[in-house]
Amino acid sequence: MKKIVFTVLMVLACTAGQGQILYRISGKGLKKPSYIVGTYHLAPSTFVDSIPGARAAFAAVDQVYGEVDMLETLEPENMKKMQAAMMLPEGTTLSSLLDKDQMGRLNAILREVMGVDMNNEAVAAQLDPLSPSTLQTQLALLVYMKNMQGAVDITSMIDTYFQQEAVKAGKIIGGLESAEFQMEVLYGASLEEQVKSLMCFVDNFQDGIEMADFITAAYFAQDLEQLEELNLEEQEDECSNPEDNEKLLYGRNANWVEQMPAIMNDKPTLFVVGAFHLCGERGVLKMLEAQGYTVEGVKK
Repeated sequence: MKKIVFTVLMVLACTAGQGQILYRISGKGLKKPSYIVGTYHLAPSTFVDSIPGARAAFAAVDQVYGEVDMLETLEPENMKKMQAAMMLPEGTTLSSLLDKDQMGRLNAILREVMGVDMNNEAVAAQLDPLSPSTLQTQLALLVYMKNMQGAVDITSMIDTYFQQEAVKAGKIIGGLESAEFQMEVLYGASLEEQVKSLMCFVDNFQDGIEMADFITAAYFAQDLEQLEELNLEEQEDECSNPEDNEKLLYGRNANWVEQMPAIMNDKPTLFVVGAFHLCGERGVLKMLEAQGYTVEGVKK
């Protein structure tokens, strides 16, 4: 993972507001335009007011579609499946999957992030049953919270905000993929692959922090072009592989774009998806244009 120069972060932060992450979709027989907004999954709901035209776009549509339907994810059966997907099979623990050297490297990062490691019985009781993918996600969240000085409310994130507001307003909500499919995408890799990914995260931890900082700054600057450059850089990283990119990003983009015409023809819609899904030639925006839609950035 390439080193990020922190002075660039400062320059990028000063460009806030010059980019855009909200787009209008029109043409190809649509009676009314639909919209798509790119999100950063850890961004707070209050950031909506910093996105030019977001409130007006929400008011103009009849339904909101996210990557998944939040009401579906809250169904008891799906919550139970999610909790199970985040844990290791009974009888398996992280400490049994990792050798002594790997555990030592992981513990060094845990001490840096949490101040304690898995030699502490209470910490081990909490972390040892987690899948490697779950622990990696939690470590990334802890780093973000530390960098934001704890000012993160995981119950009020931008992705769910639009759907919550839609429910309040009596609008329809939906998802571009099922909760079960997203569980498979996030936690369905083999344990061997999960361990490899976790250890690559651990061994490139400082570079990962810098990249995460840069991505955060690029998103809050609403700089989609910079996010695309970062996405391409991440794909050249030693921890990345083409199969993951197809599974996590490009394959999902194609699936969504296949569904979107019918959804937009039915009712004007606000789509709310991760900003990386909008980027590049194989991003949702370019793919919609290739289908004949007019896609324009909303400036106000």
